[in-house]
Amino acid sequence: MGRADDDLPRSVLATQDASVNVTSTAEFYVAGRRLPAGAKPRLADNVTGPERDLGLRLLARPENAPWWAMTLAGTTLLPGGGGPAVIHQPTGELVPILIDGLGTPVAAVWISPEEDQRTYLVPDGTDGNVVLDWLVTQALPSYVPGALRRARSPHFVDPSLQTVEETVARQALADLEATYAVERARLESELQTAMATAEPIRYGLLYGTGAELEDAVAAVLQAAGFTTMNLDDELGAGKSADLLATYGSERRMVEVKSAAGNAPEKLVGALERHLATWPSLRPDVPIGAGVLVVNHQHRKDPNNRSSQVYERPEFVASLKVVVISSRDLFVRWAAADWEAIRKAVLGSASITPSSGVSTHSSAAEVGRTPSRKLRLPWIRRRNRG
Repeated sequence: MGRADDDLPRSVLATQDASVNVTSTAEFYVAGRRLPAGAKPRLADNVTGPERDLGLRLLARPENAPWWAMTLAGTTLLPGGGGPAVIHQPTGELVPILIDGLGTPVAAVWISPEEDQRTYLVPDGTDGNVVLDWLVTQALPSYVPGALRRARSPHFVDPSLQTVEETVARQALADLEATYAVERARLESELQTAMATAEPIRYGLLYGTGAELEDAVAAVLQAAGFTTMNLDDELGAGKSADLLATYGSERRMVEVKSAAGNAPEKLVGALERHLATWPSLRPDVPIGAGVLVVNHQHRKDPNNRSSQVYERPEFVASLKVVVISSRDLFVRWAAADWEAIRKAVLGSASITPSSGVSTHSSAAEVGRTPSRKLRLPWIRRRNRG
């Protein structure tokens, strides 16, 4: 499918830029639309047997290899002598082997209505030797064993002509391959689930602003064992800080802010004013201290951001609230270091800087004690009105 060396710009309105005829009549065809660079296909659900093996081989193609999204398409023929157009609808079934992020086939097999023809469609740029090896060792033994028998191919296996040792070894190998396929599918599923859960929090902490950043911070605090309350929802927008975090008998007011460049020092003053007005809002709910979480320099690559939110020594020495960078929270959340997160938020210790990241807090350095249990709750984003 397609041409790997054809990388000219394409119109955003184009629905296809390649095609393959799967029958000799040309009444229908498989259309291809080249995907943007960096597409990451995956195995289609329930693909098994030779098709699964082919899919795994194709996934080993170079990362910059092109892919085409494939669909069955009919043709409209205009008679040369006039008359109405003749519309041909596609027949047969295009069964996906690999799919893109939208579930569209990028490698597939077309099966004729009579199921007596199988046409495999793979993207251009695939090593022909890989496909030929798969054809001889996987496809032909499964679908056309008579051809191998007639050619007396060493790849043809007649069970009635095998020794006991051959039969036992072949069955053991088949069992191993089946077990591997099941285990790989399980691990791939776990990876996809973990990525889908982590990405909103990762993006929110490293690049988010507003509600997106607040939700990510709340999710991290909940993962570390805190109970969180959205104060805008509870009291009304602007009346207090963003979150109330509770751990045991300890409560902390949490203000979440972002800054494209260096964080302005006035953010601390805003949190201090919220702390001062809190007794008039909830006199029956005492708060121990305030925590300012800042996603500073969020337009820079996370690895190129300054290690501390605030660096002016006189200002840092005067802080009466805990100041934590969201990048620092991310590092500890990614490592499942819940103890360090709790100690930093509660102000009993500072997080040990890692990967060039540090936190302003109020006491001594804390060692890292990661937990093996990872809880990643997702919280519904509130309606900002």
